[in-house]
Amino acid sequence: MTNVNLSDGEWKIMNVLWEKGAGTITELTAALQAETGWDKHIIITMLGRMEKKGAVAFKVNGRAKQFYPLISRNEVSIRETRGFLNKVYRGSIGMMVNAMINDRALTKEDIAELYEILEQAEKKGKES
Repeated sequence: MTNVNLSDGEWKIMNVLWEKGAGTITELTAALQAETGWDKHIIITMLGRMEKKGAVAFKVNGRAKQFYPLISRNEVSIRETRGFLNKVYRGSIGMMVNAMINDRALTKEDIAELYEILEQAEKKGKES
């Protein structure tokens, strides 16, 4: 598993790359302009940092660099989730869910989804 830490802005770029598979600076700027207001110079700077971290690479396609992800959304998400749980809830999923219940942040749909996830986890546990 990779050990790449992404800033909030880098997550925005990675989400576009994960969704599209690859993108040029022009395409990334267009995709993120409305949400972030970033110009191409900000995108270039961030891509340079992300390249040094090992999160993205590029291939030259004509006159443009085509950037693509070197890390998967799943592996980064799992690591980030573990880090968040450890930092905020001392690693306890129960504490996190309890905090959300106390804050009334869970809808009936969320609770039904959690039941389904737990049932799947229980089935996988019995199969092991």
